[in-house]
Amino acid sequence: MGEMNESLMTFPCDFPLKVIGQDDNNFDSVVMTIVRKHCQDVTDNHVSARPSKQGKYLALTVNIVAQSQMQLDALYSELSGHKQVMMVL
Repeated sequence: MGEMNESLMTFPCDFPLKVIGQDDNNFDSVVMTIVRKHCQDVTDNHVSARPSKQGKYLALTVNIVAQSQMQLDALYSELSGHKQVMMVL
Protein backbone atom coordinates (compact mmCIF):
# COMPACT_ATOMS: atom_id res chain seq x y z
CA MET A 1 0.00 0.00 0.00
CA GLY A 2 1.19 3.51 -0.73
CA GLU A 3 1.76 6.10 1.93
CA MET A 4 -1.18 8.43 2.51
CA ASN A 5 -0.47 12.12 2.82
CA GLU A 6 -3.88 13.04 4.17
CA SER A 7 -5.58 11.74 7.26
CA LEU A 8 -8.99 10.10 7.01
CA MET A 9 -10.02 12.03 10.11
CA THR A 10 -11.23 15.60 10.35
CA PHE A 11 -9.53 17.65 13.05
CA PRO A 12 -10.13 18.62 15.75
CA CYS A 13 -11.90 15.44 16.82
CA ASP A 14 -12.59 13.38 19.92
CA PHE A 15 -10.15 10.51 20.05
CA PRO A 16 -10.06 7.64 22.57
CA LEU A 17 -6.50 6.48 23.16
CA LYS A 18 -5.94 3.13 24.90
CA VAL A 19 -2.59 2.48 26.58
CA ILE A 20 -1.74 -0.89 28.13
CA GLY A 21 1.10 -1.72 30.48
CA GLN A 22 2.03 -3.52 33.68
CA ASP A 23 0.03 -2.23 36.62
CA ASP A 24 2.76 -0.92 38.86
CA ASN A 25 2.58 2.05 41.19
CA ASN A 26 3.22 4.75 38.63
CA PHE A 27 2.11 3.46 35.21
CA ASP A 28 -0.90 5.76 35.08
CA SER A 29 1.11 8.84 36.06
CA VAL A 30 3.80 8.05 33.45
CA VAL A 31 1.14 7.75 30.75
CA MET A 32 -0.61 10.95 31.83
CA THR A 33 2.66 12.91 31.91
CA ILE A 34 3.32 11.91 28.30
CA VAL A 35 -0.27 12.57 27.19
CA ARG A 36 -0.28 16.03 28.82
CA LYS A 37 2.89 16.99 26.95
CA HIS A 38 0.89 16.64 23.74
CA CYS A 39 -2.63 17.51 25.00
CA GLN A 40 -2.42 20.07 27.78
CA ASP A 41 -6.17 20.20 28.46
CA VAL A 42 -6.51 16.53 29.50
CA THR A 43 -7.66 16.07 33.10
CA ASP A 44 -8.19 13.01 35.26
CA ASN A 45 -11.87 13.14 34.23
CA HIS A 46 -10.79 12.18 30.70
CA VAL A 47 -9.27 8.88 31.88
CA SER A 48 -10.73 5.51 32.73
CA ALA A 49 -8.70 2.57 34.00
CA ARG A 50 -9.40 -1.12 33.72
CA PRO A 51 -7.15 -3.69 35.42
CA SER A 52 -6.72 -7.17 33.98
CA LYS A 53 -8.49 -10.06 35.71
CA GLN A 54 -5.40 -11.00 37.71
CA GLY A 55 -4.35 -7.39 38.27
CA LYS A 56 -1.01 -7.66 36.48
CA TYR A 57 -1.86 -5.23 33.66
CA LEU A 58 -3.70 -1.96 33.41
CA ALA A 59 -5.52 -0.55 30.39
CA LEU A 60 -5.97 3.22 30.44
CA THR A 61 -8.39 4.89 28.06
CA VAL A 62 -7.67 8.59 27.66
CA ASN A 63 -10.22 10.65 25.75
CA ILE A 64 -8.46 13.54 24.03
CA VAL A 65 -9.40 16.17 21.50
CA ALA A 66 -6.91 15.52 18.71
CA GLN A 67 -5.83 18.65 16.88
CA SER A 68 -3.85 17.05 14.02
CA GLN A 69 -2.46 13.82 12.66
CA MET A 70 1.01 15.12 13.51
CA GLN A 71 -0.03 15.47 17.18
CA LEU A 72 -1.39 11.91 17.24
CA ASP A 73 1.73 10.53 15.55
CA ALA A 74 4.00 12.25 18.09
CA LEU A 75 1.87 11.03 20.99
CA TYR A 76 1.79 7.42 19.72
CA SER A 77 5.52 7.51 19.07
CA GLU A 78 6.42 8.74 22.55
CA LEU A 79 4.02 6.37 24.31
CA SER A 80 5.12 3.37 22.23
CA GLY A 81 8.76 4.13 22.93
CA HIS A 82 8.36 4.15 26.71
CA LYS A 83 9.63 1.00 28.44
CA GLN A 84 6.53 0.68 30.68
CA VAL A 85 4.06 0.81 27.77
CA MET A 86 3.28 -2.54 26.17
CA MET A 87 0.68 -1.42 23.62
CA VAL A 88 -1.02 1.73 22.32
CA LEU A 89 -4.32 1.45 20.47
